[in-house]
Amino acid sequence: MMKKILMILMVLLAVCAVTFAQGQKAEAEVKESVEGFDWRQFEGETIVTCFPNHVTYNALMPLIPEFEAKTGIKVEVDLLQYLKMHDKQVLEMSKPSGDYDLISMVVMWKTEYATAGMLRPLEPYFENPNLAYPDYDFDDLVPAYVENTGYVGGDKIYLGGEGATLYGVPFGAETSIMIYRQDIFDEYNIKVPDTYDELMAAAKFITEEVPGVYGFTSRGASGHQAMAGYLLHASPFGASVFDENWEPAFNSPKAIAALEWMKEMFKYGPPGMTSFGQDGQFQAFLQGDAAIYLDASVFAGKARDPQQSTVYDKLGYAMHPLKESRLSESGGFGLGIPANASNPEAAFLFMQWMTSKEVERKVIENGGAPFRMSSVSDPALQAKYPDFAVLAKQLPHVNPDWRPLIPEWGEINNMLGIAVNQVLTGEKQPQQAMDEMVAPVREIMVRAGYIK
Repeated sequence: MMKKILMILMVLLAVCAVTFAQGQKAEAEVKESVEGFDWRQFEGETIVTCFPNHVTYNALMPLIPEFEAKTGIKVEVDLLQYLKMHDKQVLEMSKPSGDYDLISMVVMWKTEYATAGMLRPLEPYFENPNLAYPDYDFDDLVPAYVENTGYVGGDKIYLGGEGATLYGVPFGAETSIMIYRQDIFDEYNIKVPDTYDELMAAAKFITEEVPGVYGFTSRGASGHQAMAGYLLHASPFGASVFDENWEPAFNSPKAIAALEWMKEMFKYGPPGMTSFGQDGQFQAFLQGDAAIYLDASVFAGKARDPQQSTVYDKLGYAMHPLKESRLSESGGFGLGIPANASNPEAAFLFMQWMTSKEVERKVIENGGAPFRMSSVSDPALQAKYPDFAVLAKQLPHVNPDWRPLIPEWGEINNMLGIAVNQVLTGEKQPQQAMDEMVAPVREIMVRAGYIK
């Protein structure tokens, strides 16, 4: 009799435990519903992403289990070196059904992907109350980053404006700021450069007067890297790749002046700088071989990380120097959903979660770059990360038209980058190198229909 009573009690306890657990789950679901959003609506799905091995994405990786626990969605990441991503993404997005549900794309690829019908427009997702996270605050995303990473079909095809469609949101986006060795500038009483002339003078002085340290570090490797290094200076010099009629303008007097300045500055960089990619440029500064860095703002996280930088506690920050203007880089990465994605709605939830205010703060803490105005302007974050205060001042000067993000840009970019490298190595003079590129680039633009 006693055994029977005990068995009945155990069954009752088990039933109560299950009922309690179900009640807790129901209560949580009700709470989500009351708050206006159901994060678990695609529970059980698996999404596959293609991400770069990049500081901001690396900062996200440890956080992904939080999303999986919150939503019940499994996330698989195909992590690649970023210059290898393009061909694999095109291959997958050209299939009737590809492997990727969410991709990270370098801004240079967005127009190519969108005009080929490889990406889903995002407006329908943001306008769907069942899918759009109410507290997302789209307007808080850095406007220039949104235009540069996300819009296609407006001004010049690749910018916002009338007729533009949103295909991406920023994550790993950037502009350019200057990072310098505060200790060296203080010890030698060097003025922090505010203009291009002052920047050249400071780099020259450091190279000639500071033992074992060169003045400046830059990308210079033939092709994309050299062209990216050059474009950093073209906008402030008032130069552009094309004029308003799509005619080549990279051999104009202002464009040549920017290239001549860059060639002169390479005298004050470490040996082998003409073969530097972005990592070589980074390492020259991180290891203390160069005193001034002027390039992508995402580098700040590495520079102040004692695990990666030997100079993490010796840094100063300044805006992009002035020539005709302070127009700075717009580049980096954005997130898009392939047109042939198998689980686009679940991918959209992941996209929103990744770029939400709450997760952005955690990404920043892990060394990633900010992409929301509320973060760069936050006094507490500015006190913790001094580069944020400079970035907040620089963002109004970001140039979304920093380079022509047309589908043909990959080919043109490589051609011009070879010519820039030939100038930096002394193989050709600036005017000669750029003049020789006019005919082949113009042929591409005629073939593509930009020039009649």
